Amino acid sequence: MSRSAHPAGPRHADVLPEGHYSAPPADLNALDPKVWAQTVGRDGDGVLNVGGIPVTRLAEEFGTPAYVLDEADFRARARSWRDAFGADADVFYAGKAFLSRAVVRWLDEEGLNLDVCSGTELATALSAGMPPERIAFHGNNKSEAEIRRAVEAGVGRIVLDSFQEIVRVAHIAESLGKRQPVQIRITVGVEAHTHEFIATAHEDQKFGIPLAGGQAAEAVRRALRLDGLELIGIHSHIGSQIFDMSGFEVAAHRVVGLLREIRDEHGVELPEIDLGGGLGIAYTSDDDPREPHEIAKALTEIVTRECEAARLRTPRISVEPGRAIVGPTAFTLYEVGTVKPLEGLRTYVSVDGGMSDNIRTALYDAEYTVALVSRTSDAAPMLVRVVGKHCESGDIVVKDAFLPADLAPGDLIAVPATGAYCRSMASNYNHALRPPVVAVADGAARVIVRRETEEDLLRLDVG
Repeated sequence: MSRSAHPAGPRHADVLPEGHYSAPPADLNALDPKVWAQTVGRDGDGVLNVGGIPVTRLAEEFGTPAYVLDEADFRARARSWRDAFGADADVFYAGKAFLSRAVVRWLDEEGLNLDVCSGTELATALSAGMPPERIAFHGNNKSEAEIRRAVEAGVGRIVLDSFQEIVRVAHIAESLGKRQPVQIRITVGVEAHTHEFIATAHEDQKFGIPLAGGQAAEAVRRALRLDGLELIGIHSHIGSQIFDMSGFEVAAHRVVGLLREIRDEHGVELPEIDLGGGLGIAYTSDDDPREPHEIAKALTEIVTRECEAARLRTPRISVEPGRAIVGPTAFTLYEVGTVKPLEGLRTYVSVDGGMSDNIRTALYDAEYTVALVSRTSDAAPMLVRVVGKHCESGDIVVKDAFLPADLAPGDLIAVPATGAYCRSMASNYNHALRPPVVAVADGAARVIVRRETEEDLLRLDVG
């Protein structure tokens, strides 16, 4: 199958080579716990339940499409990351994955910190009561207004992303009579095994200051000279949806090398090192993510070993899981509208959402799975492509999966592992209304982000 891009988007109905697809699962009604939230299961009627509530009731009360988030699962994953790293390290939830005021309160209650990368993410965090000293502020092009707001609020760290930002943050902090804690984000030349658009540590991209050519060392020299800055550490992020720890090992080796250079030149041992996030989750049964305690053990051992070799005190480690916490906690609930068999190819299943609520398949060629959730079925499996209702051939939610052959309009299907980035990257393409986020826990459901309305959309159109 050709992978060349087409100006109008990915081609549909490609004829793929024989043997491209794996065999259908033995039981289409089974739910793989790797890709579903912890409280998800089927009741005696075969209806999927989450937090003790059947999805048929959720669809009736809140409509479809809807993001359904398992609050107990979210809290449990947050705690597992906090406990895995312990009191001698910091866990910052990456708010870009999904942020709402309810999520901020959960994070605060579970003892996690938060990283934000825009002024409005910062506003959300502050409005929900996150202590500012537990907030990190990221971004490759922070405006002066955003920096001023962050410094005035007293955020715990600003991650400097360029030479211009070093001066900008220092000037604003001095004008406010403050000394702002900062880290410098460096690119270490490690390209994680991930999609090109989410690999973030090779030099040819917009984030960070390259380690190569002495640029990172020069950034450190400038930051140490400025009274408005308190340089507390170095930040590195090598990509997203990573399963292999070898990239972190190479990155840690290079970051520690910079720390040693800083000590030798300036007599300063920086107290912190942030290794970013990017740890992968299971979107399909083929994915095999690591548990937080395994990740914590591996990262701690890597940094400790590198620092011992460099004769440095081991700095305090920070990590930034976002997807790894919220991704598996949610699924997107859809209603089937059209079932269109294409003989010799596959069956197209059109739902009442699409790329407006999940752009990742079109943008990253992301893979998802899907299940019939309003009932069970003993029908034979059929190869399907789940697509949306938008005027775009690339409007694909699940490229290739198996659903029962008796699937019909009105059935409910669900796509798991959509907690990260789907709502955050949702759009109003074709004037679609962005779906609600419904949190469920202990037999109760509540909207934490409401569905957009026509009035919301038209209110922005001033005519």
